[in-house]
Amino acid sequence: MPPAGLTKDAGWQVGVRRTFPIHLEDAWELVTSEAGICAWLGDLPGFKPGICTAYQLADGTQGKITIFKPGSHMRLTWFPPGYPRPSIVQVRVIPGGEKTVIVFHQEHLPDAKAREARKVFFDQALADLSNLIAGK
Repeated sequence: MPPAGLTKDAGWQVGVRRTFPIHLEDAWELVTSEAGICAWLGDLPGFKPGICTAYQLADGTQGKITIFKPGSHMRLTWFPPGYPRPSIVQVRVIPGGEKTVIVFHQEHLPDAKAREARKVFFDQALADLSNLIAGK
């Protein structure tokens, strides 16, 4: 049996999710806001996500949004220096009545160490989003 997070087709991957006490529209607005993007992607002042929108972070990580479905999900490449190939990040908002699940999933990570680092990163991103919702 392969180690947790290792797949045949997508290599190393990680996914995290949390249910928030907000409506779908508010969750989408949160993950696409400047503060929300800073929480789950990085500091990109003035960045407006949309299809084919490119970005570059201060650490040299670069990428482009390849799928952008407002109120549902987006998919983007994430290519930091030193990675052998871009990895893929997916952000989803899943409705549940008065609540919404926010999901981060990343695949094509180079190894188990990168997987664990991204899990820690996305867990913190969910905590940061929770703090934004709470107004902290």
